[in-house]
Amino acid sequence: MTAQVAPVLARIVERRRHWVAAVSPAERARLIEEAVTAPPARDFASALTGQGVAIIAECKARSPSAGVLQDPYDPAAIARRFEAGGADALSVLTEPESFGGAFEHLRQVRAAVALPLLCKDFIVDELQLACARAMGADAVLLIVAVLDQPGLRRLRDAAAELGMQALVEVHTESELERSLALGARLIGINNRDLNTMRTDFQTTARLRPLIPAGPVLVSESGIRSGSEIEALAALGIDAALVGESLLSSPDPEAQLRRLRGP
Repeated sequence: MTAQVAPVLARIVERRRHWVAAVSPAERARLIEEAVTAPPARDFASALTGQGVAIIAECKARSPSAGVLQDPYDPAAIARRFEAGGADALSVLTEPESFGGAFEHLRQVRAAVALPLLCKDFIVDELQLACARAMGADAVLLIVAVLDQPGLRRLRDAAAELGMQALVEVHTESELERSLALGARLIGINNRDLNTMRTDFQTTARLRPLIPAGPVLVSESGIRSGSEIEALAALGIDAALVGESLLSSPDPEAQLRRLRGP
């Protein structure tokens, strides 16, 4: 883990490490076998490039910042509504304690929709990658703030070996520098500071000019309106990852259509 990670983030990461350590060797071997024999992954990045800003709609039960978003939580039903609303891809939370997620939710969503899927978790070990691929993920989130550079490279390469793309998430200039040094082809700019859980839409505007042509760019968190989608388009952002503003709406499908615009 990188230096100066806030206690709330450190606790989440530590719980994920404990989960990895508790998996038996036999279960680990089974999951790896499922991962390497899974059907080929979809091309997540290609789904985000084209005309306009693509929408990655997020399935999650709750979050530390917003509290409970869906109760009861049916990820497959939500995914079907997002697909009907025109989402280009989906993000599925698999972290249990803080977000109410599970790797099984990926399997449920994969069975329900044909869209490319991102496994969104606090990934610190190859076992989590194997779980993600075994359950149907096409891409995984790697958070620069919780990984040192060798670990980031190791997990990016391990994801690629399983056929998955890595969305490399950054929030600061120094994290962006590390993602570029890695040669990341898919970069997520998180407008939420994971240390404070506050969002600032200007984070994307601040970091975007520092990124050379090439990577597919995703703006994450705090995106609630069509005008913000238009602002992202003007910045040359390829996609927006949207969760809370959809899940807190009485009609997530209609809210997604409003974000997409005419």
